[in-house]
Amino acid sequence: MSRRRAAVALIVTAATAAILGLSGCTQQPVIPHNRCSGTSSNEQDDKGSSTGNTELKASGPIAQPTKNGTTTFTSPFGPRWGTEHKGVDFAGPVGTPIYAALDGVAVKAGPASGFGNWIVLDSLVDGKPVSTVYGHMFDDGVLVKEGQQVKAGDHIANIGNNGQSTGAHLHFEYWDGGRLQGGTAVDPMTKLGGAPSPAGEAGSDSPAIELAASLSAIDCGGFGVAGGGDLKAGSVPPEMEPWFRKAGSLCPQIKPSLLAADAKAESGLVRGLTSASDAKGITQFMPRTFASYGQDDDSNGKISIWDDGDAIMAQGRYFCAIAAQVDGRIADGSVKGDPKSLYIASYNAGEGAVKNAGGMPSGGDYTAQTQPYVAKVLAYEAEFAAPGGSGELVVSPGSASGSQVVEAARQFLGTPYVWGGGNINGTTGGGFDCSGLTSYAIYKGSGNKITLPRTSEQQWTVGVEIPIDQAQAGDLVFGSWAGTDPGHVGIAIGGGQMIHAPTTGDVVKQAPLQSDMKARRVL
Repeated sequence: MSRRRAAVALIVTAATAAILGLSGCTQQPVIPHNRCSGTSSNEQDDKGSSTGNTELKASGPIAQPTKNGTTTFTSPFGPRWGTEHKGVDFAGPVGTPIYAALDGVAVKAGPASGFGNWIVLDSLVDGKPVSTVYGHMFDDGVLVKEGQQVKAGDHIANIGNNGQSTGAHLHFEYWDGGRLQGGTAVDPMTKLGGAPSPAGEAGSDSPAIELAASLSAIDCGGFGVAGGGDLKAGSVPPEMEPWFRKAGSLCPQIKPSLLAADAKAESGLVRGLTSASDAKGITQFMPRTFASYGQDDDSNGKISIWDDGDAIMAQGRYFCAIAAQVDGRIADGSVKGDPKSLYIASYNAGEGAVKNAGGMPSGGDYTAQTQPYVAKVLAYEAEFAAPGGSGELVVSPGSASGSQVVEAARQFLGTPYVWGGGNINGTTGGGFDCSGLTSYAIYKGSGNKITLPRTSEQQWTVGVEIPIDQAQAGDLVFGSWAGTDPGHVGIAIGGGQMIHAPTTGDVVKQAPLQSDMKARRVL
């Protein structure tokens, strides 16, 4: 932690008090002993203290997500277009009300890959975790906020035509075990059969259900906590995991994965360190800064920079206070840049450095230390982020199918073409080129097993050539030939169609196969 942060801490302390309160949070951490299973609310942790797991009141009966007569069932669960459709679709005019199917908590409410926007509601059904997912709303059609508690029948959204959508509709999913916890998608129609139509227009601002006096608790990786499911299970020491989940739920801008990445950059997640500048602990707080943000979050009778809970929760409070100030300055035009990068720069160099620079600070130590620090934290975050936390495809390691290849590519329809963009982890520079898209799709579709070489010419050497009229979903198709080398590559989806990243100025799209194309099978 930079010396500058000690000075700036007092500047933003007032913001922290206003946003978070300095009396601590009432919600307790989620401790993942037996992931995503019902458990006694009095379960004790290994030290004998109460875990304080998030407690969800058992949901009442399921209700239809749209009113009878307002939508038409148009697409079932299961195989579709060379992929697995993990939900069902209800078509209706833009603006048609969408209702919560179960009592629960909105753990996601906003942009998501492929969905345009989505809402994920976590609920307790028969003592087990269940998530319902609602997709393709426009920005103004998302009527709940992350962390909001709702009842079945509450008006939570309006139908849109956003993301990978071919017409105005609600895409609805039902996940046993939790959408963000690696659960299993099941056919929602097996759950909705006989369910009543929503009773009325209670609205998303209707009285929230009370969750404190629950009958059963969920012991799961962030289940039921907005932001809590965004940390990859097992990515941090187990004693720290509940604290990163809890600290990452304090405000919507700051996720557990970011806090864990920052702690890795600061200390390597090693306890007991003191730097030459007197920064201490796993979050490397200066003592004066910690005094402004530290609380007795672990309830052991002392506020200590050396305690995991106290240090990580202080880190979350400080980051949230910074985020509120940075967002305000971006809104009024006095600061420009990527918000997350500016949060990290403020944490390292002080919020005043970002304010004075009008964005990312540069020159001297800022160029030599702060900018590399930001890049390091952003690079580390991927190893702590839970798969699927932004709606992207999640595959089982070792699984492989052409439909998964197509689904991996399809989620990026509309993504800009960027020359040299993309790799096995997704977009780079904001987009894909043709071989970057195929690299990502084959890697994901193969269950993270097959890494293609980078260029279309090199990818032509992988697998076996097959007749183009035998190309199936997930095969690679090559065109724009110069002698024996292809200048372009895409992903066959069947029916003479492909998904590809065409050229500069265009976007990832579905299109007919080119007349000169040849095919290779790599799975």
